[in-house]
Amino acid sequence: MDKVKLQEKSSLRWFVLLITSGTLLCCALPILLVSLGFGAVVASMNYNIPGLMFMSEHGLWTLGLSSLLLLFLAWVIWRPNQVCPVDPELAAYCLKTKRWNQRIFWLSIAIWMTGFFFTVLLLPLRQLFNL
Repeated sequence: MDKVKLQEKSSLRWFVLLITSGTLLCCALPILLVSLGFGAVVASMNYNIPGLMFMSEHGLWTLGLSSLLLLFLAWVIWRPNQVCPVDPELAAYCLKTKRWNQRIFWLSIAIWMTGFFFTVLLLPLRQLFNL
């Protein structure tokens, strides 16, 4: 197995990072910016980024889809019977790729949790504590 095939297998991590970043962009960032008094920036983002309004209006669907992709990525990263090649150079490259997959996965989880907090939990918590 050469480096090109190993690199093609790791492209899923970037796709999942892109999807979870979309949840941050649609759900968490606008709320944070408005809370800080940058409502005009949010209005400009809604005007200039196609599909952002759709993702914002359907935030729970966006979070649900990205969580399914994160679960799939977790299965891809930690599925059983994964073996690196015997060749030392390719084995080192394989291990390096696995470490990067795990780093990007945890970054994606952090982004998703931020979006989930701002989309689902923030308003009930504010109402609970009368903020």
